[in-house]
Amino acid sequence: MSWQGITVGYALSGSHCTLEEVMPQIQRFVDAGANVIPIVSSTIMTTDTRFGTSNHWQDTLRSITGNKIISSLVDAEPLGPSKLLDVLTIAPCTGNTTSKLANAMTDGPVLMAAKAQMRNQRPLVLAISTNDGLGLNAANIAKLLIMKNVYFVPFGQDNPVAKPNSLVARMDLIPETCEAALQGKQLQPLLVERFLYA
Repeated sequence: MSWQGITVGYALSGSHCTLEEVMPQIQRFVDAGANVIPIVSSTIMTTDTRFGTSNHWQDTLRSITGNKIISSLVDAEPLGPSKLLDVLTIAPCTGNTTSKLANAMTDGPVLMAAKAQMRNQRPLVLAISTNDGLGLNAANIAKLLIMKNVYFVPFGQDNPVAKPNSLVARMDLIPETCEAALQGKQLQPLLVERFLYA
């Protein structure tokens, strides 16, 4: 698919261990012609981890997209009235973000962008990465699965032996899921097997 003329909102929440995995997907959108608007949680803006520094991830996002990072509620609020985003993906979408989204909480730029997208009845694509997807967050995922205009990147258990409640999306399927979502369809199969650790 050509993404020429399409604006993709790409929001990242604090699953730092998956940031390296999602950056190539942002590049795929850009390479296909999309205008990608990066949106990040406060965790991405302020936290250095063994997976990379905050400055590294910010620099990477600016370099790939060529756009300013939306990193505050004030910057994210205009996304609603402007109807800027044709599709918004939250990737990675943590358990914390999933929980807040399912319960109508808007306390940061990623959630504000999601609220704006739902207000405009435009597709919102979630790529979950949570250690409690089959635990307490299962109810929140279920609530979002039946919401109109909300789509999921196919996901599965990433380490069922050591972390039996953990669910992670197939990040390599983010562009394909967004393409289907723009057509009002959920990419199938939704439940997939991920690489299983020994």
